[in-house]
Amino acid sequence: MKQSAPLQLRNNIITLSHYNVRLQHICTSCSENVILHFKTNTMSQEIEHVQCLIIGSGPAGYTAAIYAARADLKPVLYTGMEAGGQLTQTTEVDNFPGYPNGITGPEMMEDFRKQAERFGTDVRFGYVSSVDFSSMPHKVVVDEVKTITADTVIISTGATAKWLGLPSEQHYNGFGVSACAVCDGFFFKGQDVAIVGAGDTAAEEATYLAKLCSKVYMLVRRDEFRASKAMVHRVLNTPNIEVIYNTEAKEVLGNGKNVTGLRVVNNQTGQESDLAVEGFFVAIGHKPNTEIFKGWLEMDETGYLKTVPGTTKTNVEGVFACGDVQDHYYRQAITAAGSGCMAALDAERYLAAKEDEVNVSV
Repeated sequence: MKQSAPLQLRNNIITLSHYNVRLQHICTSCSENVILHFKTNTMSQEIEHVQCLIIGSGPAGYTAAIYAARADLKPVLYTGMEAGGQLTQTTEVDNFPGYPNGITGPEMMEDFRKQAERFGTDVRFGYVSSVDFSSMPHKVVVDEVKTITADTVIISTGATAKWLGLPSEQHYNGFGVSACAVCDGFFFKGQDVAIVGAGDTAAEEATYLAKLCSKVYMLVRRDEFRASKAMVHRVLNTPNIEVIYNTEAKEVLGNGKNVTGLRVVNNQTGQESDLAVEGFFVAIGHKPNTEIFKGWLEMDETGYLKTVPGTTKTNVEGVFACGDVQDHYYRQAITAAGSGCMAALDAERYLAAKEDEVNVSV
């Protein structure tokens, strides 16, 4: 029997038969409106059960997967929409042990993935759209259609850097524009750079850059800092940091390949000027990717997941958090990987303890 094609094009409507998503984009070749319509309206009735479900990739998620797989927990890992996490947007990684010649972020995450799969991790592309931690086993829904139950859940969804929203900022991201001074400051040793931000993180990163760079211009949008007095004192007493108040970045300047300057504007007078810099650091904060866990897991005032000190345990039994989703202080690939190891060990020990309880009761 002839089956209908899964993709059909009629009157600029493209229909695929297995998903419930409606997208619209402009066809670059014909400049016509094309609508992608995926038309399943019902959630899959099949429920899959796993011992260990890892939500999110990146150094934390993949490391958790390596340890969980070696412990025979048969982990299933969903990468999220950005497989590999923030590191996939990083050009060079020089501060992760084991790579003496450095490596690009995407290549490094590919190595992590391959190692996790070598030990049996089931790595799947997809995102967790909702969770239900009200009973055991825990329930999650993937891509809004597939239900999975899990004895343990490891959350490694990370945090996303906040950006100014300038087109030129994104154009030069990784080519002179960065959201992490500790990660990328070394590449600007002896050069002039600018940093935007007024909080403790911005102040700390500015003083870090000042140890490496010839000159650091610090743009503060208001006429005062938001940082603590101690951090402000440190900034103001660093000779090669020049604080420019009431000033915002308007455009990142470059030669098409690298940053060559920064156009700034005084938000009181409207006067514009150009700074000759080779690097531009955005330090206006990060947003933890924890939206789907609200109402289930305890968070701090900025949305980072809370864990029991010295562990990766959350307030829900059998749910663990690792990486930047629970770390607003260090935010490094190596610390994320370390906490991923901790999460897998915590999950393994949790399951072992539950098995012991069953054996004792029998």
